[in-house]
Amino acid sequence: MSTLAHTMMTAARAADSGLVGPGELDRYPYAEAPVADRVGLPAWEGGEPELGRVGRRAAGSRGRGLHGQLVQQLGQMIVSGDLGADRPLVPEEIGQRFEVSRTVVRESLRVLEAKGLVSARPNVGTRVRPVSDWNLLDPDIIEWRAFGPQRDDQRRELSELRWTIEPLAARLAAGHGREDIQQRLADMVEIMGHALGQGDALTFSRADAEFHSLLLQVAGNRMLEHLSGIVSAALQVSGGPVTGCDRPTESSLAHHARIVDALAAGDSGAAEAAMRQLLTVHPEVERVVPAPREH
Repeated sequence: MSTLAHTMMTAARAADSGLVGPGELDRYPYAEAPVADRVGLPAWEGGEPELGRVGRRAAGSRGRGLHGQLVQQLGQMIVSGDLGADRPLVPEEIGQRFEVSRTVVRESLRVLEAKGLVSARPNVGTRVRPVSDWNLLDPDIIEWRAFGPQRDDQRRELSELRWTIEPLAARLAAGHGREDIQQRLADMVEIMGHALGQGDALTFSRADAEFHSLLLQVAGNRMLEHLSGIVSAALQVSGGPVTGCDRPTESSLAHHARIVDALAAGDSGAAEAAMRQLLTVHPEVERVVPAPREH
């Protein structure tokens, strides 16, 4: 039985083997799905003192609670251009605007400095750094750019980056006999198939994100594995027809299944080709990357 046929069965085997079934993926530390219609960014003067309304997800890199929420708020404002390089970030003013302590402000600015968004220098204070200094591969910055004025450029750049690294990862993964991860990939495809039948887009997207993360892990290249966070961020913020993974479809599911079949057969060429097909499911992508040639 091919993997594609297998995916259309129920997820009973996944549950029996101790794996999560549809609707149970919340046991995993996935980020919450992005709000697709969230396009407005806050202005400095209109900052909400009740920061709990601001954060959409509490990423580990920016912390939790008020600290994480303030990083989220300030990060969005910097990336959107609401806080430009010509304006110093005065900790006392930030604390008053958002009704948080100096400690929270200080820790938040340190996180933003580590991301390359701001710099603190004696006699100069804390200021926003130019875009060329930002860590554009940071998942938080990817998210902030993807939901700000630079959304179109960010999604195009993510699509181009994925087109570069994921087909290579699929080719390399076919040469590594990691049966445990290959089985895990097959389980994710099975969950995706069941979610597709149930119209459960959230479960589909979560299993999809784990599929792509696992594939980078099994490639056997530590540098590619390090990029898994970027791919996960790309899937979370896709929000438009820039990849074959932004919405549950039979075509997307079939390409995922073909990747698993190629890995099981050790066919690196087929795995790479299936990944390229997956990343060009939607015709809009052809404006960004060429469709794979038939051999």
